[in-house]
Amino acid sequence: MNTLDYILENLEELRLGSTIAEDILVNTKTPIIRKDTKILREHIQVLRAFNINKVPVTIDNMFNRSDEEIMRLNDEKAKKTIIENKAPEIKTNFAQLYNEAVSNYHKEFLAWESGMKVDVARLRNIIMPLVERASADRQSLFYLNNYSTKEKYIAHHSIAVGILSGAIAKKLNYSNGEIIQIATAGLMADTGMAKVNSKIRDKKSHLTEADFSEIKKHTIYSFQMIKDSPLLKPEMKLAIFQHHERLDGSGYPKGEKMENVSIYSQIIAVADVFHAMTSERIYRAKSSPFKVLEMIKEEEFGKYNIQVVNALISLVGAVPISTRVLLSNGEIGEVVFLHRDSPFRPMIRLTENGEIIDLNAKRSVYIEALV
Repeated sequence: MNTLDYILENLEELRLGSTIAEDILVNTKTPIIRKDTKILREHIQVLRAFNINKVPVTIDNMFNRSDEEIMRLNDEKAKKTIIENKAPEIKTNFAQLYNEAVSNYHKEFLAWESGMKVDVARLRNIIMPLVERASADRQSLFYLNNYSTKEKYIAHHSIAVGILSGAIAKKLNYSNGEIIQIATAGLMADTGMAKVNSKIRDKKSHLTEADFSEIKKHTIYSFQMIKDSPLLKPEMKLAIFQHHERLDGSGYPKGEKMENVSIYSQIIAVADVFHAMTSERIYRAKSSPFKVLEMIKEEEFGKYNIQVVNALISLVGAVPISTRVLLSNGEIGEVVFLHRDSPFRPMIRLTENGEIIDLNAKRSVYIEALV
């Protein structure tokens, strides 16, 4: 670009909406901010974190901005501030709604144990307010595994899988009708656990092969319990039946492979395995959501649809810039840069000494939790 086409603007004088004139590199393989990016508040935070005081900005954008555009940018900033100030209230309300849903699902589960039929309409009404709330406030998804407890685990897990399945479906641009169906199917995937012997289901030690063989029957039981419902589409009933199938044929109940495994079942499968591995269980401690995402994408490669996995990563793995995090080595810092291909391994500025470490390069350390 000709030097006359841009100027170096002082960071503290940089205006929202200004256009970056060149890629900005700071000892990174990829730019921390790319050319032609419109500056938002979080970009300024990134630049400040990397101690960048001069920013190349296109002249046209600097001097030809209309009064209307300036007013619009200021309005957007004001609205963002209002939303951020309300975040604690939204979070509290979501937790209350979540706990009520867990309680209501648990009551339904006890009824199924005693032989009552599944009420699909009632279950849909339990899950959809949470799916809608999560769509309005993505941060609520970060805390799902924290809400889960060993007590009423199946209820916690089912509610979370329903929420995550709906969120993934929305991220993949499914229609509202499909989102409702997928979220409801995710919620109902483990209804068949009500037909599994409670002594096996609630066992506090590791399962034997015989125990696991019985547990695996829950997908068949779930399908049998909902197969006659007119409120679920046939493809959703198949998704419930197949939600433990894997693309490489290593799943159950039939060991189906590749195109024989429904995309809807893959959505539920990814939501299911993510929440199960990040939640505390009777016989297992919970794992870091970021470590689990890495495992699903890399160690379990070939088992899950990569588009579904990437949708989940974009929802719960890409934490906002300036988020404070606890690392697996006990250190605390804040996110200053997200890598496009592995957002769950961002660059972190340590609180204690200001050092910036790249988790994408330092593979032995990962984000343990949000602070």
